[in-house]
Order: sequence, then C-alpha cells, then structure tokens
Amino acid sequence: MEVRRDRYLNSLIDRMHNGMIKVITGVRRCGKTYLLFELFGNYLRDELGVGDDYIVEVALDEEANRGLRDPGALDSYLKSKIANKTSRYYVMLDEVKYAISDEELRGHEPPRLYGVLNGLLRMRNVDVYATGSNSKLLSSDVMTQFRGRGDEVRVRPLSFSEFMQGFEGDKYQGWAEYVVFGGMPLLLGMRTDEQKSRYLERLFSETYLKDVVARNKVAKTQELEDLVDVLASSIGSLTNPPKIEATFKSVLNSKITANTISTYISYLEESFLIEEARRYDVKGRKYIGSPKKYYFEDIGLRNARLGFRQVEETHIMENIVYNELRARGFSVDVGSVAKARRVDGKVVRKQLEVDFVANLGSRRYYIQSALHLPDEEKTRQEKAPLREVPDSFSKIVLVRDVVKPTYDNEGILTMSVFDFLLDEESLPK
Repeated sequence: MEVRRDRYLNSLIDRMHNGMIKVITGVRRCGKTYLLFELFGNYLRDELGVGDDYIVEVALDEEANRGLRDPGALDSYLKSKIANKTSRYYVMLDEVKYAISDEELRGHEPPRLYGVLNGLLRMRNVDVYATGSNSKLLSSDVMTQFRGRGDEVRVRPLSFSEFMQGFEGDKYQGWAEYVVFGGMPLLLGMRTDEQKSRYLERLFSETYLKDVVARNKVAKTQELEDLVDVLASSIGSLTNPPKIEATFKSVLNSKITANTISTYISYLEESFLIEEARRYDVKGRKYIGSPKKYYFEDIGLRNARLGFRQVEETHIMENIVYNELRARGFSVDVGSVAKARRVDGKVVRKQLEVDFVANLGSRRYYIQSALHLPDEEKTRQEKAPLREVPDSFSKIVLVRDVVKPTYDNEGILTMSVFDFLLDEESLPK
C-alpha cells in the first residue's frame, strides 16, 4: 500500500519556483528518494502536466551514474538536458554527497558541486532539488556557497499516522508494532519479526555506523559503538559528555575523553541518527546548558542497536512524542521549573521537569508524556511541573490509556497519545 507523505510533499510544493535550492535531508533509507522521484515527480507529471523531457533525475548513488559524480561531468550532463531556454525544467539530484569529496565535506576545500548548483539557479528557468543524508550539507560554512539560497526540507522515518496507512490492523496493534520496530518505510513490506529485526540491525551497523566511521575517519570504532549503546540505553534521561565519560571509565574501563565523546555525538547528529533537546528554565526564560537529553530519529533503530532487549514503553513513548513534535515543525526543549517550599523554617528549592516545551511561531505547549495515570498520586506527580509554569500557554498530559480529552480545574488537558499522533490538528489552538 502506498503511504502518502503529504507533510513533506506539500513542503516541496510550497517551495516550488522560489529561486532557492531545495535540499531534502534526513537519515538514510527514510524515504527521501521516494518523496522526490515518485511523489513529487508524479505530482509534476499528473497534476501540472510537466513532460518527462523537462524533469531531469540523477541518482548519484547508482553505479550507472558513477561518471556523473565528478562535478564537471555532472554540469555538462545537466546543461545538455536543458535544451529549451524558455521552458521550465526541474532538476532532481539524489544523494549529492557522492559528488562531494571527503576533503570538501570536511571543509578543507570549497565544494565544486555548489558551483554547479548555483550555475543552475542563474539560468532562472530551472528549479533545483537535491537530497542528502548528512547535515553538513546545510552547515553555515557550506551554505554560504549558496549565497543564502538553500532551503531545507527535513524528512523523517514514518510517523505513527503514516505508518498506520500501510499497517493491516487497528491502532493498538499498530502501536505494539511501532514501539518495537519503528517507522523505517521498507518494514511495511516485511512479514516476519525476524526479517524486520535483521534489517534494522544490519542497517545500523552496515550502513549508518560504517558511513560515520568512513566519513569522519573515526579511529576508535569500538568506543563509537559503545557510545551509541550508552545513548540508546538512556533515552529520556539527562546526560552529558562528562557523565558518559565517567560511565566509560567505571563500566567499560575506557579512557575515552569527554571531548572525544562530544565529537562523536556531533557525528551521530550530523547523520540524523540522534537529536538533542536542551534544558530550558521556564521561569527564568533562558537555556541552562548541560546536561541534555538525546532522542533517536527512529525508535526501531534504537531498539535494534540494543538487540531489542530494552523496549521500555515509557521512554519509547517519550521518544515517539518528541519525534512527532519535531516532524510538525516545533522546536523542542526540556523544561525546568523551580518550586520553592518551606521545610523546618528554611526555603527549599526543587527543580521539576517538564518533558517538552514545544514552540512554533507564537504557539507554545508544555507537554508531559505519561504512559499511565493509574491513581491520584501518579496524576498529581505528572501534573506538578505543569502547575508551576507561570504563563497561560497550553499544558497537556499525554497518556497511552484510552481517554476522552479532558481539562481539569487548572486548565491542564489530559488526552490519549493516539489522538495526538493520529490527528495533526489535535493540539488546542
């Protein structure tokens, strides 16, 4: 069954003919090629009536196109396809990293590819789209090569609502599948748990980690793999490089330094495998800094890395909620709220944590992710940080239980995570 990825398709449609290079980024195998060549290509052909002669597609990761990985050869090829100087052409380049040398990617030389792309923009009748699986394609120093004319569309693995389009079963069965195997698109065509497990394990070790090691010339590969395991085991927990360094020393007898750990984390972020959420002082309205939380781009990849041995639904649900908020365009922080109370005549301050402070334009939401609220004590515990937030933005508790969206006397909304994930308009305006 075809999965509609309207969120991303509409992002491309909204950016058409804007005079910028549309750079489609995301972790490898998340569906960037399918989005560009199939969904967007079919939109051009079927909805706008664009002929095949005016759509130039180049998959640079294919062996047949190896010769086009040289920017000079690619430039000549593209210009040979743009024969009519007055008609509109659409140039689509898949996995442009293959046309950027290692030296260029590390910033030692200016990338020749960007000269090719800027040359296409100057033709004015060419709309340019490119995919990439490394965020350095959009780093500040590289983007200067575009002279401010690069526009990112970030694609992620299937959200729960997208996953359910291709899943044969109800949302509860779908959830049980999703929290274990996640949303990598190819999984929908696999029938057995063994197939899915082996696919995710191989994808992580043979594609992602090898790519990180090769691109960054990582010497301490075992330490990198150990770091991935530590991060995978601690989703939903505050941590930082010094804390991880202490774990390495005490548990693994490793001498890896906090600086090296920080560098390796940046490599994983650049490859879109993990994302960080910073701590934000809600009352002081400022960022606190370290420690932070790290979430995995896809929960199935995280579970596979740990051999499917740590499928703790509480932390996994938190990761899924984070990913959904990011996919909807929110910036997401971890909230910290100070609560003062008097004990034996002394004022004692305690820091309470709001799982997510989500911002998008003028909208803000304070969100707690709670698997269950079995009793009044658990309910009070989850709502306590929200009660200390001093402003009037929406405060929400998401639960996996089947509940009708309900506000309490303090305006805190409790709703089912299924309602949140399956309806993009579910958050109060």
